[in-house]
Amino acid sequence: MTKSPLLKRDPSTRNVQWVFLGCPGVGKGTYASRLSNFLGVPHIATGDLVRDEISSSGPLASKLKEIVNHGKLVSDEIIISLLSKHLEAGAAKGESGFILDGFPRTIRQAEILEGVTDIDLVINLKLREDALLAKCLGRRICSECGGNYNVACIDLKDEHGMSGMYMPPLLPPPQCSSKLITRADDTEEVVKGRLRIYNEMTQPVEEFYRSRGKLLEFDLPGGIPESWPKLLQALNLDDHDDKKSAAA
Repeated sequence: MTKSPLLKRDPSTRNVQWVFLGCPGVGKGTYASRLSNFLGVPHIATGDLVRDEISSSGPLASKLKEIVNHGKLVSDEIIISLLSKHLEAGAAKGESGFILDGFPRTIRQAEILEGVTDIDLVINLKLREDALLAKCLGRRICSECGGNYNVACIDLKDEHGMSGMYMPPLLPPPQCSSKLITRADDTEEVVKGRLRIYNEMTQPVEEFYRSRGKLLEFDLPGGIPESWPKLLQALNLDDHDDKKSAAA
C-alpha cells in the first residue's frame, strides 16, 4: 500500500528536488529517469557517477573498481565529492532542480544533504526480494550504446498458486542484441551481499525522512506499464498524453 505525504510544493511551479530510495535493482534508475524527462529536471544517478569515474581512468578508478566489484559501498567522502562536482557542473550550465538516485545511502549522507539543500520529497520504491534478485541477475548493458535492458521474465505466484506479480523482460532493439554484457557486480553472491548491506545500513535512512514527513512509500505492483501510471498518481502528477510512453 502506498502512503503519500503532503507534497511541500507544486511541482508545476518550481523545479523539484526529489530523492529516490530503494534496494539495489528495484528500478530507481528507470523511474527516476522517466520522472526526469517528464518534469524536465536533471536525473543524477550516483551509481552512474561512480561508473563514469571508473571508465575515466582517473586517480580513483582502480580503487572504485575494486569496491564495486566486491559489492561494497563507496565511502561518503568519494560519493559526496563526485556529486558535488556534478552539481557544480550542472549549475554552470544553468540547470536547476534534480532527481537524486542512489544517494543518500546512510544517515550521515542524509544529514549532509539536508544541510546543503532542501529536499522536497523522498520516494521509496519497494519490491519483494525474490523479484529483486531475479531483476538484478537479468540486467544487461549494451557494450556499444550503453543502454540498460533486462532479460528476466518474472512471473511470481502468490500463496494460492495464482499469478501474484508479472514483470516482462525489457529486451534490447535488434542492433543491441548481440552486444549485451553483464555487469561484473551482477552475480548472485554479490547481489545478495548488496541487499544485506542495504538492510543493515540504508533502511534507517527511510526512518530519517519518514520522521520529517518527506517519505513516500511506493510498492511496485508489477512492470513499467502497470507501475508508471500509478506512481504518477501517487505523486499527484497529471500524466497528460504520457500514457503511451508507459508501455515503452
